[in-house]
Amino acid sequence: MRIKICGITRPEDARTVDQAGADAIGVVLFSDSPRSVEPEQAAEIFRAAGPYMGRVCVSHTSSRSELEEILQLCPTAIQISNPHPMPSDRTVQVIRVIEPGMDLPTSVDTDALIVDTSQGKGKPYDPGFARSVMNKTTLPVILAGGLRTDNVAEAVRTLHPYAVDVASGVEISPGIKDPQKIRSFIQNARLQS
Repeated sequence: MRIKICGITRPEDARTVDQAGADAIGVVLFSDSPRSVEPEQAAEIFRAAGPYMGRVCVSHTSSRSELEEILQLCPTAIQISNPHPMPSDRTVQVIRVIEPGMDLPTSVDTDALIVDTSQGKGKPYDPGFARSVMNKTTLPVILAGGLRTDNVAEAVRTLHPYAVDVASGVEISPGIKDPQKIRSFIQNARLQS
């Protein structure tokens, strides 16, 4: 089971996530989220994680110039909800956000889908919608929304997503992660895989 801990706002949390065994960290940019960081902070957070940690920039920006700033951070992936076309020579993976009522992306510049109606607010995922998306695509599907240490194992067991993604479910307060919750989340997610 692949695991991303999202909404990282501090280098020490990036190190904790790496040491706990997650596969990726996510930083939020150009957003009104309380977890949003400036590009300089994102670069510092990325530097704090080890060499094998995936680095994901998360944004809902509609600005091409902001997207260019994100690409300058050299993330391993970009998670985005707007249908920005990506350059054909891109070196970054693209994860598109999918919510109820949206059409599945058909563009060739989509490498994975994330079922996320919560967007860091702790709103529970809809298992029926998640299953529907998984049945309609060959792309990897990531599950997010309301996941916590006490429900992630059940989500993995019943839906078998490509990966799980958590932000508020492992926090003390918005953007401040709880090391014990991170470790428990990762352990519980991997119990079923």
